[in-house]
Amino acid sequence: MIKKAFIFCSILWAANFMVSGQTATVKPLTIGEIRTFKSKTLNEDRTLNIYLPQGYDKTKAYPVIYLLDGSMNEDFIHVTGLVQFFNQMYSMPETIVVGIANIDRKRDFTFHTDLKDLQKDYPTTGHSDKFIGFLEKELKPYIESQYKTTDKYLFGQSLGGLLATEILLKKPEMFNNYFIISPSLWWDDQSLLKKAPEMLSKSGDHKKFVYVSVGKDEHPVMVKDAGDLYDVLKKAGKKNWTVEYKMMETDNHATILHRSLYEGLVKLFPYKEPQ
Repeated sequence: MIKKAFIFCSILWAANFMVSGQTATVKPLTIGEIRTFKSKTLNEDRTLNIYLPQGYDKTKAYPVIYLLDGSMNEDFIHVTGLVQFFNQMYSMPETIVVGIANIDRKRDFTFHTDLKDLQKDYPTTGHSDKFIGFLEKELKPYIESQYKTTDKYLFGQSLGGLLATEILLKKPEMFNNYFIISPSLWWDDQSLLKKAPEMLSKSGDHKKFVYVSVGKDEHPVMVKDAGDLYDVLKKAGKKNWTVEYKMMETDNHATILHRSLYEGLVKLFPYKEPQ
């Protein structure tokens, strides 16, 4: 018994010696850049998490995805992983992702409301006009001064989807492609949705891709409003707009984003067999 214990201890000591004798080189894993951007419009510093494709070449032009809710602990990491996967396996070109980190999304993503219950529940609300101005007049020009760019995408879910819808209806020229996931169109008694037909009648008809999605297991109002938005967009008769809609059969408000973005990107960039 003592002999067996001695042999076991000898083996354990030898294993520990081998491990301690090994050396490893450690360096940071870098997938892009973190920039702090001073906004005069918002009067605050904003953090930008920027994904750059592997082998990024500053002499080349790239599409850019502007990701709302783009903090490191929100949607930045899993969305950039999805983009990298589509670069590798589908026909999507290499793309830059600009994740806009949040400070107060309820303030930035909602427009003014006179409804007292919403004012009470969302005391900082109602400043999407400033945030849209920040995107249009500061952030986009800044990104385009730092990188060569082509098509512009906007990804937004929930209140971010409400903001993306507001931009699409009021300033559709800001982006070429809109991914509107589970938009909170219930805001302000659905006033944005009610005004949508009039707004669309005044907007241009430049080439655009619009993808609307909602989870079947979300609140019935969310499901109905997303379907109504799709209907309004289709009835607008924009010949150069491609409008897609996807009901995610197994998703709720918490689970929908990643899978829904996958389904939307497939519509733009179908799988191609390797040549």
